[in-house]
Amino acid sequence: MDRLDAMHLFVRIVDLGSFTKAADELQLPRASVSLALQQLELRLGVRLLNRTTRHVSATLDGEAYYLRCQQILQDVGDSEDLFRSAQLRPKGKLRVDLQGTQALHFVLPHLGEFHTRYPDIELEIGLGDRMVDLVREGIDCVLRSGEPKDSSMVGRRVALLGLVTCASRDYLARRGTPQTLDEFRKHHAVNYAGSSGRVLPFDFLVDGEKRSLMLRGPVTVSSAYAYSACCLAGLGFVQVPRYHVEAQLLSGELVEVFPELRPAPMPVSVLYPHARQLSSRVRVFVDWLAERMAGAN
Repeated sequence: MDRLDAMHLFVRIVDLGSFTKAADELQLPRASVSLALQQLELRLGVRLLNRTTRHVSATLDGEAYYLRCQQILQDVGDSEDLFRSAQLRPKGKLRVDLQGTQALHFVLPHLGEFHTRYPDIELEIGLGDRMVDLVREGIDCVLRSGEPKDSSMVGRRVALLGLVTCASRDYLARRGTPQTLDEFRKHHAVNYAGSSGRVLPFDFLVDGEKRSLMLRGPVTVSSAYAYSACCLAGLGFVQVPRYHVEAQLLSGELVEVFPELRPAPMPVSVLYPHARQLSSRVRVFVDWLAERMAGAN
């Protein structure tokens, strides 16, 4: 194993906190991983890792070496990417994490187009709504809704999604359709807990100013799929991007209320670490996502 491979292996062991997980990810025998780290420590003359039966962590020397390895590996990758960009043939593995419903609607149906355009890029896609640690989990970029809050990330806005407030036809038949926001307060909601764990309010634009309301409800969810499913089951109001419930609104299963008070559109951005901004793989994927979501509303 050459020095760069050994550095990469060491970085992934620290990132994952496990020899076994690093071996599985890199498709190497567990014994080969242990031997490579022993040889690396012997060559450097220091102990890099604290090992227990349950967890692996870097020593103080290991932390310093880890930071240097990250920078060296990124510099090598960026240098290679510069030449690949010139030839318009970016290659290698690209790990991305996408919000589930957006991926199913805007991204996954069109991946064949991306593969045709960039056949040498191997995509590894995760789906979910959770907060991810891009650096520690080795993820190159994420697609997320809302205003970016992490200043350590580079963000590119790729869409503004219109929001609707709606409930099922059956719910409104039982509880009546609210005509004012004061009446709306008396209704039930399917509440949504964001990545922070905090339940998100319903937002409205009243005379150009945002007004936020919280409703009680029989259920709180943290999944976009569960959010719309509980609404369809008649459990209360939701406030969602229109694309996600377009078919149900057209069929009449769901009914929008207060269309004149719709909140400001929800921004959608691609986020990636500063260190990834020179990567041709990240750059072409972000450009392609922007193309795919250009008509989103």
